[in-house]
Amino acid sequence: MRPETAPVKALIALIRRHMARAMTTPSGLDDRRNAAFAWSRFRKMLRAMAAASLAFAFAVAALVWWHSGPLPVVFVIMTVIGVWMTIMMAALLMGLMFLSSGTGHDAQVEDRVSKDVLGEDE
Repeated sequence: MRPETAPVKALIALIRRHMARAMTTPSGLDDRRNAAFAWSRFRKMLRAMAAASLAFAFAVAALVWWHSGPLPVVFVIMTVIGVWMTIMMAALLMGLMFLSSGTGHDAQVEDRVSKDVLGEDE
Protein backbone atom coordinates (compact mmCIF):
# COMPACT_ATOMS: atom_id res chain seq x y z
CA MET A 1 0.00 0.00 0.00
CA ARG A 2 1.31 3.42 -0.96
CA PRO A 3 1.61 5.90 1.94
CA GLU A 4 -0.54 8.57 0.22
CA THR A 5 -3.55 6.24 -0.05
CA ALA A 6 -3.76 5.45 3.68
CA PRO A 7 -5.36 8.80 4.62
CA VAL A 8 -7.79 8.48 1.72
CA LYS A 9 -8.87 5.00 2.82
CA ALA A 10 -9.28 6.20 6.41
CA LEU A 11 -11.42 9.09 5.22
CA ILE A 12 -13.60 6.76 3.12
CA ALA A 13 -14.06 4.42 6.10
CA LEU A 14 -15.05 7.37 8.29
CA ILE A 15 -17.58 8.58 5.71
CA ARG A 16 -19.10 5.10 5.35
CA ARG A 17 -19.54 4.79 9.13
CA HIS A 18 -21.17 8.22 9.27
CA MET A 19 -23.48 7.52 6.31
CA ALA A 20 -24.61 4.26 7.87
CA ARG A 21 -25.93 6.06 10.95
CA ALA A 22 -26.72 9.50 9.50
CA MET A 23 -30.31 8.85 8.40
CA THR A 24 -31.70 6.10 10.59
CA THR A 25 -35.25 7.42 10.97
CA PRO A 26 -37.60 6.81 8.05
CA SER A 27 -38.38 9.71 5.77
CA GLY A 28 -41.80 11.31 5.68
CA LEU A 29 -42.04 10.42 1.99
CA ASP A 30 -41.63 6.70 2.72
CA ASP A 31 -45.31 6.56 3.66
CA ARG A 32 -47.29 6.47 0.40
CA ARG A 33 -50.26 8.48 1.71
CA ASN A 34 -48.02 11.13 3.21
CA ALA A 35 -46.00 11.33 -0.01
CA ALA A 36 -49.12 11.59 -2.18
CA PHE A 37 -50.49 14.40 -0.02
CA ALA A 38 -47.17 16.27 0.03
CA TRP A 39 -46.61 16.04 -3.72
CA SER A 40 -50.20 17.02 -4.54
CA ARG A 41 -49.88 20.08 -2.29
CA PHE A 42 -46.55 20.91 -3.98
CA ARG A 43 -48.09 20.65 -7.48
CA LYS A 44 -51.10 22.73 -6.43
CA MET A 45 -48.81 25.44 -5.09
CA LEU A 46 -46.75 25.45 -8.30
CA ARG A 47 -49.89 25.73 -10.46
CA ALA A 48 -51.07 28.72 -8.42
CA MET A 49 -47.64 30.34 -8.64
CA ALA A 50 -47.52 29.71 -12.42
CA ALA A 51 -50.81 31.53 -12.89
CA ALA A 52 -49.85 34.41 -10.59
CA SER A 53 -46.40 34.81 -12.12
CA LEU A 54 -47.83 34.75 -15.65
CA ALA A 55 -50.23 37.55 -14.70
CA PHE A 56 -47.37 39.47 -13.12
CA ALA A 57 -45.16 38.92 -16.20
CA PHE A 58 -47.87 40.35 -18.47
CA ALA A 59 -48.26 43.27 -16.08
CA VAL A 60 -44.52 43.98 -16.29
CA ALA A 61 -44.63 43.77 -20.09
CA ALA A 62 -47.61 46.16 -20.15
CA LEU A 63 -45.77 48.55 -17.83
CA VAL A 64 -42.70 48.53 -20.07
CA TRP A 65 -44.93 49.02 -23.14
CA TRP A 66 -46.72 51.95 -21.45
CA HIS A 67 -43.46 53.54 -20.33
CA SER A 68 -41.48 53.06 -23.55
CA GLY A 69 -44.14 53.06 -26.23
CA PRO A 70 -44.75 50.30 -28.78
CA LEU A 71 -42.19 47.51 -28.57
CA PRO A 72 -41.26 44.68 -30.93
CA VAL A 73 -43.27 41.52 -30.26
CA VAL A 74 -40.09 39.53 -29.66
CA PHE A 75 -39.09 41.93 -26.88
CA VAL A 76 -42.47 41.57 -25.18
CA ILE A 77 -42.38 37.77 -25.47
CA MET A 78 -38.85 37.57 -24.06
CA THR A 79 -39.78 39.90 -21.20
CA VAL A 80 -42.79 37.77 -20.29
CA ILE A 81 -40.75 34.55 -20.48
CA GLY A 82 -37.86 36.01 -18.46
CA VAL A 83 -40.06 37.34 -15.67
CA TRP A 84 -42.15 34.15 -15.58
CA MET A 85 -39.11 31.84 -15.47
CA THR A 86 -37.45 33.88 -12.71
CA ILE A 87 -40.52 33.76 -10.49
CA MET A 88 -41.12 30.07 -11.22
CA MET A 89 -37.54 29.16 -10.30
CA ALA A 90 -37.92 30.95 -6.98
CA ALA A 91 -41.29 29.26 -6.38
CA LEU A 92 -39.88 25.84 -7.24
CA LEU A 93 -36.93 26.15 -4.88
CA MET A 94 -39.05 27.59 -2.08
CA GLY A 95 -41.66 24.86 -2.60
CA LEU A 96 -39.01 22.15 -2.37
CA MET A 97 -37.75 23.71 0.83
CA PHE A 98 -41.24 23.60 2.34
CA LEU A 99 -41.73 20.04 1.04
CA SER A 100 -38.56 18.80 2.73
CA SER A 101 -39.42 20.59 5.95
CA GLY A 102 -43.05 19.43 6.00
CA THR A 103 -42.22 15.76 5.42
CA GLY A 104 -39.52 15.53 8.08
CA HIS A 105 -36.43 15.45 5.88
CA ASP A 106 -34.91 18.43 7.65
CA ALA A 107 -35.47 16.98 11.12
CA GLN A 108 -33.69 13.72 10.36
CA VAL A 109 -30.42 15.27 9.19
CA GLU A 110 -27.68 15.18 11.83
CA ASP A 111 -25.95 18.56 12.26
CA ARG A 112 -22.38 17.62 13.08
CA VAL A 113 -20.93 21.01 12.15
CA SER A 114 -22.64 22.86 14.96
CA LYS A 115 -21.57 20.29 17.54
CA ASP A 116 -18.01 19.61 16.43
CA VAL A 117 -16.83 22.83 14.83
CA LEU A 118 -18.89 25.58 16.41
CA GLY A 119 -19.33 23.98 19.81
CA GLU A 120 -23.08 24.67 19.86
CA ASP A 121 -25.66 22.52 21.57
CA GLU A 122 -29.11 21.87 20.16
